[in-house]
Amino acid sequence: MIKKGVVVGSILIVVALIIISLLLIFLLNKNPICNDGTKNNECAKIKPYFCSNGHLIKNASFCGCLNVSLIQGNECFSNYQINPKNITLNYTVDGKSGKIDFVVYKKLSDYLSNLPRYVRDNQDPGSILLNFKLRSLDNGEQNELLAPLIIAIQNLTSDKEDQARIAISIVQNIPFGNSNKTLRFGGIVLDYYRYPYEVLYDLQGVCGEKSELLAFLLRGIGYGSAFIYYAPENHEALGIKCLVQKSLNHTGYCFIETTGPSIITDYQTEYTGIGKLKSIPEIIKVPEGNFTFGEKNYFYEYDDAKLFDSIKQRAGDYGTINFIQHLQFQELKRKYGLTGF
Repeated sequence: MIKKGVVVGSILIVVALIIISLLLIFLLNKNPICNDGTKNNECAKIKPYFCSNGHLIKNASFCGCLNVSLIQGNECFSNYQINPKNITLNYTVDGKSGKIDFVVYKKLSDYLSNLPRYVRDNQDPGSILLNFKLRSLDNGEQNELLAPLIIAIQNLTSDKEDQARIAISIVQNIPFGNSNKTLRFGGIVLDYYRYPYEVLYDLQGVCGEKSELLAFLLRGIGYGSAFIYYAPENHEALGIKCLVQKSLNHTGYCFIETTGPSIITDYQTEYTGIGKLKSIPEIIKVPEGNFTFGEKNYFYEYDDAKLFDSIKQRAGDYGTINFIQHLQFQELKRKYGLTGF
């Protein structure tokens, strides 16, 4: 028989634990930190955002604006906010789909389209390419109106890796497509190359264009990244800073295909006209961004990509897969929103 004193003591312990838990919840919520790391009642790194009870909101009157905008109340207004267009950006993370509604402006897209597409540099080709991309990534007028997308992503979740996953999926789900414009250098006609903001405005882009947009978003979230350029195949992907043992060729960067939905680290895609990527790529690091993907949490994409490729390999070798592999394949398609398989 259980003694009455033991029962009372157990109840008191449970009550005490509940009270302690409630006090901890109260204390944590008293000074919440926003999902970008900004403390409550402080300005975020990205102006004009302010951390209010764990949520990033505009507060230009207190936090100010970037140099290219004017303060009007709590809003920052750019001269390029003319002719707005509403777009919807879709994403899938761990089998759950979502969307971000975003506003883009024709005047800024037109302004960027008239900027020169070349840089003068006497250094090696890698430096020329990096300088060209940095000029694209660091354009002040663009950044003022593109930064709110970073904030929208950060407001969705406090998990930094899920923020990166959302950014990756958003870019992958933007349709692949060439611009109908061309550029002429002397007697040479080249395809037009869009700035990241233009990719959003047009809601389409090729591999290099979409990789730049993703580099912009990941850098804003805080992750290191690098452009992965395959010269013989004329293909570009993006790498996110990750654990060396799980990275592409032990470079410290995990492969991300930006042209369509794909699993992080999966570089075994069959490309039309060229097959799989076989050359050794050039790794062009993007300055800034210190976070390492997969450092704190389970890096499930790494194992999923290996499983996905093994199933595709078996299908290619034998022309069929078994029932279990079929179920696994369908689950991976659902989990990552994969299409075209």
